[in-house]
Amino acid sequence: MFSIEFADILPFMLIGFGAQVVDGALGMAFGVISNTALLWVGVPPAAASAGVHTVETFTTAVSGISHVAHRNVNWRLFLRLMIPGVIGGVLGAYVLSNIDAGVAKPFILAYLSAIGVYLLFRGLRAMPRAKEPRVVEPLGLAGGFLDAAGGGGWGPVVTSNLLIQGATPRTTIGTVNTAEFFLTATISATFLTQLGWAAFTHATVGLLIGGVLAAPFGAMLAKRVPARTLMILVGTILTITSLFGLWRALHG
Repeated sequence: MFSIEFADILPFMLIGFGAQVVDGALGMAFGVISNTALLWVGVPPAAASAGVHTVETFTTAVSGISHVAHRNVNWRLFLRLMIPGVIGGVLGAYVLSNIDAGVAKPFILAYLSAIGVYLLFRGLRAMPRAKEPRVVEPLGLAGGFLDAAGGGGWGPVVTSNLLIQGATPRTTIGTVNTAEFFLTATISATFLTQLGWAAFTHATVGLLIGGVLAAPFGAMLAKRVPARTLMILVGTILTITSLFGLWRALHG
């Protein structure tokens, strides 16, 4: 049992709050921002990913309920994403716990940076007519795997690629966030079987408190912000976080 001082967890509460507002509104960034913060304070990659996913189990539950309440969820798309996402998450958690999966990370981040620039370009132009995305299940599988193995990636991979296919930003973001609860719960359980409770530190407690407090606000923003603005914001956040992650991967 460890004692927790408020001054120790306050910075992580603020990080968790800000990251969750962005994640709930744009369908990405909580894992990337939180995982980066934990790595900065010296938490090992597997333990950082385990801690972030434990926190996300709670934040995505609150966020998902909020998105459902605001009618931001496409339930057919939800089922097509959630099941393969859970399978990919279990595989990714096992790989990160037992094998170094960092070799492919720079290539994935470079790809996501390019996707971010493309989404930004599309958002600045006239928005195309929305259409039902065709490639969904493979995205769920890849997103779940990369999310667990890379400490974050479900939102960037899945949300961005669905938007490229023409999916509506508001329901895409709400659906991806709601499906993420089942993904993070499964990943957390897998990590606990591999690593135990060692990853749950004062940093993850701070992220948990801040994230849960912020979770309801993201769904409200996703409902109220125009589709074109959402597309531009998603492209901007994806580009910035991916380029930063790429720089760290190449210079780490």
